[in-house]
Amino acid sequence: MLETTTVGSFPKPDALKAARAKVRRGQMDAAQLKAAEQQATRDVIALQESLGLDILVDGEMYRGDMATYFAEYLEGFTISSLVRSYGNRYYRKPIATAPIKWKGPITVEWYRFAQGLTKKPVKGMLTGPYTMMDWSFNEAYPNRRAFAIALAHAIHEEVKALEQAGAKYIQIDEPALSTRPDEIDLAIETMAIVTKGIRAKTITHICYGDFEKIYPKMLQLAIDQIDIELANSQYELLDLFRKVPFTKEIGLGVLDVHSHKVETVEQIKGYLTKALEVFKPEQIMVDPDCGLKTRTTEESRAKLANMVTAVREFKKEHQL
Repeated sequence: MLETTTVGSFPKPDALKAARAKVRRGQMDAAQLKAAEQQATRDVIALQESLGLDILVDGEMYRGDMATYFAEYLEGFTISSLVRSYGNRYYRKPIATAPIKWKGPITVEWYRFAQGLTKKPVKGMLTGPYTMMDWSFNEAYPNRRAFAIALAHAIHEEVKALEQAGAKYIQIDEPALSTRPDEIDLAIETMAIVTKGIRAKTITHICYGDFEKIYPKMLQLAIDQIDIELANSQYELLDLFRKVPFTKEIGLGVLDVHSHKVETVEQIKGYLTKALEVFKPEQIMVDPDCGLKTRTTEESRAKLANMVTAVREFKKEHQL
C-alpha cells in the first residue's frame, strides 16, 4: 500500500535536446540519437532508484508528443505540419488517411531496455485510443466512434505485446477524457477493448478537467487504477468522492507539476492524511499530478525526494 511512482515523463536533459537539434541539422544520425536517448533513460532509472521509488518509468526520453509518437508507428496515419495546441505550444498533429492498423511493437524495445536496468518493476506506458482520436484529424472514418474503435483494437495489440514482454504495470493515458464529458460512454467502450484479457495491473491517467461531469461514470472504465491530479486543486475533488465512493485504486497526485515550488514533506503528509479520510490505504499509489517534463531536473528530483520521504514517514507514523 502507498507505493510510490511517477506518471511517466521526465524533463529532457540538455545533452539530449542538443542531440535532437543536431539531427534536425543533419549533424547527427539516428543511431547516435538513439545512444543519447538510451543514456538519458539510464540516468532517469538511476535517479528513481536513488530516490527510492517503488515502481519506475522509462522517462519517455525517446518520445515527443504523446499522440504523434504513436501515430508515427501505426499504419494509416500521416503527420501534419506544426499545429497550435494551447498557449505557445505546437505539435505535429496525426492525420488518419487510411484504416488504422498495428504494424508491430512500438514501446516494447524501450520497455525491455529500461526494465533491464533495474530489478524494480517498470511501467509500460502508451496513449489511449480516445485521446489518440481526439487529438488527431480524421479523414478515414465516418465518425469519431468508428475512428476510436479502430484505434482501440490497434492499441490492444500493443498492450498485449507489453504484457508478453513482462510488464506487470501498463498505463494507458487518456488525458483528453475529462475535456469531453459527453463522450464518456465512448471512452468506456474503447478502454474495454484495450484491456480485454490483460492480467497486468492496468492504469489510466486522466488530466485536468471537469471531473464533476464524468464522475462516477468514469468508474466504469475497464481499468484497475485511475490516476488523477489532486495537488493542483488542493484536494477539492475529495468532496466529490465523499458523495459517491471511489471504488477503484487511485493514483494520488501529491505534487503540482505546474508549480516551481517544491512541496514540503509535511505538506505531502497532510495530503495523505486527507486522502485517508476517503480512500483505504490499499487503494492508493502515490505520485505527481501529471508528467514531470515541464519541470527542471532539479525541481523534479527535489519534489520526488520529498514525496518518497513523506510516504516513508507517514507509513511509519501510521504503522502501515
